[in-house]
Amino acid sequence: MSMSSFEVLLVEDQPTDAELVLRALALEIPHERIAWVRDGEQALQVMAEMASSPRKTWPRLVLLDVKMPRLGGLEAVQRLKSDPICRHVPLVILSSSADQSDVARAYECGVNSYVVKPVDFDEVESQVRQLARYWLGLNVRHG
Repeated sequence: MSMSSFEVLLVEDQPTDAELVLRALALEIPHERIAWVRDGEQALQVMAEMASSPRKTWPRLVLLDVKMPRLGGLEAVQRLKSDPICRHVPLVILSSSADQSDVARAYECGVNSYVVKPVDFDEVESQVRQLARYWLGLNVRHG
């Protein structure tokens, strides 16, 4: 897949969690419109590649976990939101952490939304599908 042709970027280090989210997203949009990377550092690299491409097509949604190796979701959010070139891209934390300090810090870093993943697979699927419908369908995009 070309890293400049997707609508949703999933940033998740746990393959089983990623698979659940990817399957739920694929029920709303085609598989080829979804990209998956395993940490915030890879997400920043992908976004830098997109910024340097002549087309500058941004994902319509970036879903990030909080705790990941190398660079966590909150640090990635902070860096992306501080970059005037891509700060308009919606960044949503999708994490199993309901810790209020994580939630507060996420909003301080500039996240657009914070969603706590349920434990039950069917609930995760329903939640991710609702997120996709909102951000890819109902939300009015900038640019």
